Amino acid sequence: MKNVPHTVTDAAIATIRERIESSVYPVGSLLPAQRQLSEELAISRASLREALSTLEALGLLHIRPGKGVYVNSAQASNAHPWRFDDQASLPDTYQMRFALEGFVARLAAHSIGDSDIDWLDDNLESLRGALEEAELDEAAQLDFAFHMRIVSLAGNAAIESILRGSAEIMKESQRLPFYRRELVLSTYHEHAVIIEALKARDGEKAGMAIERHIVNAAQRAGVHFPVPGKP
Repeated sequence: MKNVPHTVTDAAIATIRERIESSVYPVGSLLPAQRQLSEELAISRASLREALSTLEALGLLHIRPGKGVYVNSAQASNAHPWRFDDQASLPDTYQMRFALEGFVARLAAHSIGDSDIDWLDDNLESLRGALEEAELDEAAQLDFAFHMRIVSLAGNAAIESILRGSAEIMKESQRLPFYRRELVLSTYHEHAVIIEALKARDGEKAGMAIERHIVNAAQRAGVHFPVPGKP
């Protein structure tokens, strides 16, 4: 499933970034004047400034007050490096989550109760609010709680112990995808798909939904890894 922007600001970020990466706006060049660019993208000046600030934070642009906005790089910088290399690499972390969480979601679908579904629905709405307000620490906490609730429902104490023992690593792997501002609500939408599968008590669909979510989150964090059985 292709991720799509969810606001006009997200769409502007995605469009400008695509133009930079495809050299429509080459490195070192001056972007069109903000008035022209806002009209071209059908976006307010305030929303455009937010988009440009996000792209500057990613290292793609350099805003020079009074002189304009210049293309700094065609590649986003790793502004948020992985802090746990001495324990486990980021690709290894996502692969571990893929291997364990798909399995527990399949188990959880057969033991989930109505009160658990209500809890997951409440968590989902809280997550959306945190992401929309750019409260990324809170969003990571809610994301971790969501996944661990599903792990608890599976009833596998060994897996739960492993994942809870890696809580800080888990949370950081959940926080990193949020820095893709134009895709920040992707986790919300992917969690909604997981919940729908759990509501249907469909173990296979729940497992596949959470595996797809982890692969997509890894890609948003700049990590691509092969999935067994898929090209």
